Amino acid sequence: MSTAWRVERERFEEIYEGSIEPGKEPKKLFRQAYEGTIVALSYAEILLNKAIKDYGEDHPVGYGGETAYFIPAIRALSGLEIRTLGEFVPILNKMRDQVRLELTLENALLWGEAVIHAAEIIEAVRYATGAHEFLPRPWTGFLSDTYVRKWGIKHVDWTIPGEVVIVGRFRTSDDALRIVNKLVQKGFMIFLVDEVIEQLLEKGYKFDIDAWPVYPLGNFTQVIHAVNYALRASSIFPGIPAGDKFMHRNYQRDRILVFVMALGERDIVKVAACFAAIYLGFPCLVDQPLDEDEIWPDWYFSVPDYDEMVQEGIEVRGIKITAIDIDVPIAHGPAFEGEAIRKADMFVEFGGGRSPACELVKMVPAEEVTDGKIEVIGPDVDQMEEGKAYPLGILIKVYGRKFQEDFEPVLERRVHYYFNYGEGVWHMGQRDQNWARISKAAREKGVTLKDIGKILYAYYKKEYAAIVDRLEVQFMTDASEVEKLLKEAREKYQKRDDRLKNLRDDAVDVFYTCTLCQSFAPTHICFVSPERTGLCGAVSWLDAKATYEIDPTGVCQPVPITSEYVIDPVKGEWSSLNEEAAARTQGKTTSVCMYTMMDRPMTTCGCCECILAVVPECNGIMVTTREHKGDTPVGMTFSTLAGMVGGGNQTPGFIGVGRLYLVSRKFLPADGGIGRLVWMPKELKEQLRDQLNERGKEEGFGDNFADMIADETIGVTADEILPYLEEKGHPALKMDPLM
Repeated sequence: MSTAWRVERERFEEIYEGSIEPGKEPKKLFRQAYEGTIVALSYAEILLNKAIKDYGEDHPVGYGGETAYFIPAIRALSGLEIRTLGEFVPILNKMRDQVRLELTLENALLWGEAVIHAAEIIEAVRYATGAHEFLPRPWTGFLSDTYVRKWGIKHVDWTIPGEVVIVGRFRTSDDALRIVNKLVQKGFMIFLVDEVIEQLLEKGYKFDIDAWPVYPLGNFTQVIHAVNYALRASSIFPGIPAGDKFMHRNYQRDRILVFVMALGERDIVKVAACFAAIYLGFPCLVDQPLDEDEIWPDWYFSVPDYDEMVQEGIEVRGIKITAIDIDVPIAHGPAFEGEAIRKADMFVEFGGGRSPACELVKMVPAEEVTDGKIEVIGPDVDQMEEGKAYPLGILIKVYGRKFQEDFEPVLERRVHYYFNYGEGVWHMGQRDQNWARISKAAREKGVTLKDIGKILYAYYKKEYAAIVDRLEVQFMTDASEVEKLLKEAREKYQKRDDRLKNLRDDAVDVFYTCTLCQSFAPTHICFVSPERTGLCGAVSWLDAKATYEIDPTGVCQPVPITSEYVIDPVKGEWSSLNEEAAARTQGKTTSVCMYTMMDRPMTTCGCCECILAVVPECNGIMVTTREHKGDTPVGMTFSTLAGMVGGGNQTPGFIGVGRLYLVSRKFLPADGGIGRLVWMPKELKEQLRDQLNERGKEEGFGDNFADMIADETIGVTADEILPYLEEKGHPALKMDPLM
C-alpha cells in the first residue's frame, strides 16, 4: 500500500475510533454479520453460476444503458469495469477469500465490503437475465445517472440535507406515512426497501420521483441501488477515480450524509446489510430491542421511538436541518416544489391565460411597509367557487438598508419557488405570465391565500435576512386592483428589460465566482458573467451579485475584469480569473478562457444542464441535456459525456453549460458562436426556438435558424445529420475548421 493510500485509510478509520472499548467488541453482533455475509456471498454465487450456465460467461451485463459507470458500486470500490457475467467470478472469489471468522472490527468492515459486492452481483445478474423486467410498480430498481445529476444542485446547496435509507416495515402503516412525510418536509432524499413501500401504498402515498426523490427501490438486495447511487455521486461530482475506495469512503462519510433506519424483525442477512452501510460510514438505527452484545454505539443501536430515531439519526450524522415551522394547515418545503395539480384535482386557479395575473417585488421606503403584514384584497380561497379562475396580483413590498433595486427581479423569481413549497399548491411562470392552482386536498385542509403569504414571508426572511429588513405580502383577487397592479408591474418590467439589454460582459467591471458545488466537487469553479449563467442554470450574474451582498464571505466573490487584467479579449482570458481559479481549485486549474471550449475552457461539474462537444465531421458543436437519454453525434450519451468531463475537469473540446448560455451573445465567440450549433435534442430546440431564431437573425442566418439545427428525429450520428446540414445551408459548414 502506498503512503498516500495509507494516509487516506487511516483518516477514514478514525471515524470508528472510540466506538468500541478494547476487549468489549459486540461479539454476538459481529457473528451475525459474519454469518449473514456468508449467506449473501453464497446466494450471489448460486445466481451467478446459474446465469453463466444458462447464458454463458460472455453474456453482457449492465443496467440497460442507464449509467456510464458500468456496475457502479463494484467499479467505484474495485476499479473494475465489468462487461460480462464471467468477469464477476474472480471478484466473488476475492470477496469470499477476505471473509475471515475472527470477530474483529477490521474483519467486520471487510464483511461489509463483501456484502456490497455480493448484492451488486445479484442485482446485475437479475438485469442481465431480464428478471428486473418483472418489478411491480412503483418499484424503481436501479436509478439512472439522470437522477443522480438531477438532484445534484439540491445537494450542494443543502436543500437536500441528507439521505435516509429505510429498510423493513414500521409497526403500523400510519407510522410509515407520518415518518416519511416528516422526513420529506425536512428535505431528505429517501430510499425505501421491503414492506415499507406496501405500507405507504396502503395509505395512498403517491410516488413521483421526478418531483421529489422518495425512491421505492424494491425488496431485499435492491437496497444496493441506494449504495450504487451514492457511489456514483462520489464518481460524478468530485470525480474520484474508480478503485480509490478509501477516497470514495471518505467522500461518502463527509459529503453524502446518510443514516439507515432498519425496521422490523432482524435476521443475519439484514445485519450483514447494515455492515455494508457501516463500511461506507453510514450508521444504522433499529427499532427492535438489542442485547448488550449486539450494540455498537453510534453505529448499530436501538431507538424504538420513530420520531426519536429520526432525531438520533440527524444528530449522529451531524446533519443541519434548515426547515422552518410556519403556522399553516399544509406541509411545506422544497420537497413539494415539483408537485403538479391537474385540472381534475384543482379547487381554483389563477392566471395562465384564464384570468389576469401578475407578481411584483418592489423596493419601498421603510415607512411604506409593515413587516410581517399579509393582506388579501378581494375574496380569499374560502370565499371562492370550486373550478373557477380568479384574477391574482401578488405584490411584495421590501425594505432593507442593504437592499438594492437590482435585487428586485432576483427576489421576484423566488415567488415561483416559495409558492410551490406549499403542499397542494402549484405555480409556474413569472411576471404577468404566471399561473397558479390550489388543489381540492389543500382546500379541504383549510388553506387560504393568507397561509401562502405566511409561507412566502417566512422563506424570504430566512433566505434573505441579510438584505431584507421588512417585508409585506399583498394578494389581490379584486379584478380592478389586479388591473392597477398590472399597469404598474408592466412599466417596471419594461424598465428592467431596458436596463438588462445594456447589461453586457463589456459593460461591467467584475464577474463573480460561484463555488457552491465545491461542497460536492472540490476542484470545480464557475465564473458567472452577465452573459453567461452558471452551468447549473440557476445562478445569473444578478443572483451572484445579490449572493455576495447577502454574504460577503460566501460562495460568490467578485473578480475584477478591468483592462489591466486582460490577457486575451477574444478567448476571454483575464489574469484575475486565472489567479482566482488557481486559488480556489487547490491549484488544479491555473488558467481559464471564458469564450472558447477549445482552449482551457471553464471546468465542468456534475450539475450542468447541458454538455457541448465538437462534431469534427460537421465542423460544428452538438449539445445534449441531462434529460435526453439517447445517443448523440459523438457516440456518447449525456451520462457518458458527464463521466468524462465532470468532477471539476477542464476538457478542451467539451464543456458543461446552462441552457440559456446557448442563446447568449457571448456564446463561444472565439469558436464561431451560435453558428456552430449543429445538433441538439428536439425538446431543447423547441424550448429555445424563439431565442435561437432571434439570435440567428442577428447573426445573418435568416429567420429560421432553429430549423437549420439537426435533432434526434434527423439522426444521431455525424453521417446521418451531415446531409441535412448541407441541405439547410448550415453556416458551420462554411466556417474555418474547428480542429
